[in-house]
Amino acid sequence: MSDVDEIIEAFDFLEDWDARYHYLIELGEALAGMPDEKKVDENWVKPCMSTVHVAAQRVVNNPNLICFVGDCDTAIIKGVLALLIDLLSNRSLQEIKSVDVDDLFKRLQLEEHLSPNRHVGIYAIVDKMIERASALSERSQLNLKSAVD
Repeated sequence: MSDVDEIIEAFDFLEDWDARYHYLIELGEALAGMPDEKKVDENWVKPCMSTVHVAAQRVVNNPNLICFVGDCDTAIIKGVLALLIDLLSNRSLQEIKSVDVDDLFKRLQLEEHLSPNRHVGIYAIVDKMIERASALSERSQLNLKSAVD
């Protein structure tokens, strides 16, 4: 699933929110592990009630694109994290910033089915992903500039 419409289609296929919660849990269980050395303060999503870490890195075969790794200690939020990692990975910084995550959350009806605190945490995850992608891009630009100088 790489775009909002594909994610919505997958969720619409499920009959009720119990099935959707189960699906989110499955997505979280399938999320690739995050190396412990990336579970540092700069990657920690502090406003989230769950312990969530997310880091940005360059796509190996296309350094213009960014991908994410992450981890979470709660099942449903780990599933949301997996969904966000899938949605925002393999994109440029500009593309990441332009993805309409609000539209995704509204169409999934997450506001209605997650507590307000969890909702705040999910937006904090998105903000952290953009922050980490921006920091990665800034470091790349500084490295290029110093190489030219």
